[in-house]
Amino acid sequence: MQHTIIDSPVGELDLVSHDGALAGVYFRDHRHAPSDRGERVSLPLAASVLQLAAEQLAEYFAGHRRAFTLTHRVDGTEFQRRVWDELERIPFGSTASYGELAAKIGSPAAVRAVGLANGRNPLSIVVPCHRVVGATGQLTGYGGGVEVKRRLLDMERLVVDPPLI
Repeated sequence: MQHTIIDSPVGELDLVSHDGALAGVYFRDHRHAPSDRGERVSLPLAASVLQLAAEQLAEYFAGHRRAFTLTHRVDGTEFQRRVWDELERIPFGSTASYGELAAKIGSPAAVRAVGLANGRNPLSIVVPCHRVVGATGQLTGYGGGVEVKRRLLDMERLVVDPPLI
């Protein structure tokens, strides 16, 4: 395992790789971040998934990338992986509720479990758990904090629907 820390418009992000795949994108005070992230390395690292992740995140924050094309590896239960797979289907600039997500994975009564799986997503931003909101559209918990979630959603909406000048 290796990791590197990059600056972003929403604060420092800790990028973690394992066996050549992206395994984590964590905020400084991320609630469910692992304590062991491997050896810390510096960028640039040619042909490294950490380098590619840093580049794609920079493109995302600049409004030039709507989806990530990174090899990633996440460990989780089958249920968690189903939730995380569905997160990747939420379109850029859009949101879905926990209930909608539960229904889409075929477990409409599992709203709380979907919320817990969402909170355990190790690939913040890349697997867009920030696009999940409460039933009435309210912003709920997020690994980077609700204010970061708001900033990410606002940024995406500005890219999708820029203001008229």
